[in-house]
Amino acid sequence: MADGGPSRKSSVSPGVTLEVEVARRGGAWPRELTDTKLAQAARAAINAAPPLPQGTYQLSLVLTDDDEMRNLNRTWRGKDAATNVLSFPADDEIREPGLLGDVVLAYETTLKEARAQDVALKDHVAHLVVHGVLHLIGFDHMQDEDAERMEAIERVALASLGIADPYAEVDEA
Repeated sequence: MADGGPSRKSSVSPGVTLEVEVARRGGAWPRELTDTKLAQAARAAINAAPPLPQGTYQLSLVLTDDDEMRNLNRTWRGKDAATNVLSFPADDEIREPGLLGDVVLAYETTLKEARAQDVALKDHVAHLVVHGVLHLIGFDHMQDEDAERMEAIERVALASLGIADPYAEVDEA
């Protein structure tokens, strides 16, 4: 693991600590996407969301390739295709501090999307990490109202990282 080891502890909001482990299992992920920067995106999501109960939380970020992502998507969602990000919550709801779950990102799909949207890969990855972490803590976007709430939290989290609103052009259209 880059940046000094598999887990970094850092306080996100008062009384909440987040430990983030990053695993690199596939794809040509650039070195500029350090464990520290990935963990910052995860913490930004936690900070922007409604407060969690005080304590220490853990999550894993897995950077992989489209082949592994396709297998995961087929196994867990019945969709035989790669996707950009999958979240695997440890539980249906957060009752107490502990393991939040895993967020998995696919390199080729993520790179293709960043290029198509004309955004920096690091910014798109940060957005996907934020999005994935919000899924871990119970957010979804199946209904329009839920999607709007989730997007609002994503905007706050990304702004805290100095990243432009990824929904701005969509909203203007």
